[in-house]
Amino acid sequence: MAARALVAAVAVLVVCECVHAEQQEAAGGAGDSASTGGRVGGSGGGGDAPHRRFEYKYSFKGPHLSRDGSIPFWVHTGSAIPSADQIRITPSLRSQKGSVWTKSPVNFDNWEAEVAFRVSGRGRTGADGLAIWFTTGQGLEGPVYGAADQWNGVGVFFDSFDNDGKKNNPAVIVVGNNGKLVYDHQNDGSTQALGTCLRDFRNKPYPVRAKITYYRKTLTVLINNGFTPEKEDYEFCTRVENMIIPPTGYFGISAATGGLADDHDVLSFLVFRLTEPGKEVPPPEQEIPKEEQDKYQEEFQNFQQELDKKKEEFQKEHPDVQGQPLEDLYESVSDRELRQVFEGQNRIHLEIKQLNRQLAMILDEQRRYVSVITEEISKRGSQSGQVPSQDMGTVITTQQEVLRNLNDLRNTFSASVQQLAGGQQGHAGGLGSYETVQHFNDIKEHLHVVKRNIEHIIQKNAGPAEKTQCPELPPLPACLTTSHFVIFVVIQTLLFFGYVLYKNQQEAAAKKFF
Repeated sequence: MAARALVAAVAVLVVCECVHAEQQEAAGGAGDSASTGGRVGGSGGGGDAPHRRFEYKYSFKGPHLSRDGSIPFWVHTGSAIPSADQIRITPSLRSQKGSVWTKSPVNFDNWEAEVAFRVSGRGRTGADGLAIWFTTGQGLEGPVYGAADQWNGVGVFFDSFDNDGKKNNPAVIVVGNNGKLVYDHQNDGSTQALGTCLRDFRNKPYPVRAKITYYRKTLTVLINNGFTPEKEDYEFCTRVENMIIPPTGYFGISAATGGLADDHDVLSFLVFRLTEPGKEVPPPEQEIPKEEQDKYQEEFQNFQQELDKKKEEFQKEHPDVQGQPLEDLYESVSDRELRQVFEGQNRIHLEIKQLNRQLAMILDEQRRYVSVITEEISKRGSQSGQVPSQDMGTVITTQQEVLRNLNDLRNTFSASVQQLAGGQQGHAGGLGSYETVQHFNDIKEHLHVVKRNIEHIIQKNAGPAEKTQCPELPPLPACLTTSHFVIFVVIQTLLFFGYVLYKNQQEAAAKKFF
């Protein structure tokens, strides 16, 4: 009872803090507009920046995000799982759908939404994706990334699976709808997209952030790829001009999985009202009366004291579990990312070791090939005269270059194996792979040159009636002759009859005894 009452009091306190923050932001509206207007007003000049005010009733953010499984001012459906610091729209299970939607409709014309989320999975390819909505109705469940089809409004889709096979995913797609359009799943919405950009948003070290701004009938999408902890490190994705969306609608986030699965986690969703310069800023909504705030604060303090007493009693009754938080029993996000890095590095280490072994085999085979060629050339030279010095020099030079390249490539692989075994992490992986491919191409080219030169020399020194043939192998000795086989059969037959006679004698002796 005390815990449930404490959670309720914490939620009320969070709402009070949000109202207080809104009042402060409204009071300092001019300064806030000057500091953030340059980023918001992408379609206007520096003096055309709108006023920006936070709207807590259409937003959520940790660490006190959920209370008793619900989200203040939001509703969740399907596979969505709210927690204290994030909302897992879908877990990494197949065929899951989930969504969260605002309870109240938005009634202002210009707005900006900042969304921080993570899309993570163990596979190299994920599915299906995540969507951010502004629609006239709550699309609680449906086939379009877990939300309803034929929506009236706009959707910004983060599509992670390549349905059309055109290698154009992961991608960010903006699709508008008037309530009559059926989403084109087979082509990943490319036939209906108003704007798109290719961005890889899966398995990033930091949360991916999207800033979606609708201002003066222009929708702008900026993306922070999640490579750095800098929250304002946005890159331009797409812009849709002359776009008319409904004046009233609901914000929502949905996600879905298919045959492949990812964790779709939303850490925060912040909505700001944008007011054009020269227009009057709407007054903030009615705050909670002072008497109610004092009452809630007194109840919260009482609940806090009761909770502290319960904690002391529990620690006295269970001294063995003191100091062991429950979170330590589960794998955190950072631990999972570190494990994935180590597993990937281990796979790279094994692949390079295998390539090193194959390279050693190629080098040995090349050396044997050089020795056979040298013997063949000397044999041909002794039979038909001296081999031309120019051709011989070309062959020797080419062979030396091939062996030198093979040795360099083997040394490169050995150094890579030692570096990975020592746990070092470099930043020149792409350059190393490029040089490796170049080495293999050079080796292949030199081998072709050697082969052509040798064939040319052999054909030039051979007579007109003589055909170039590979040296014949000596006949292999027979493993078993006919006489040995007959002797083996006779001996085996004698042993078999002897064994039968022995068994008969044993049985006869046993009968006489009994």
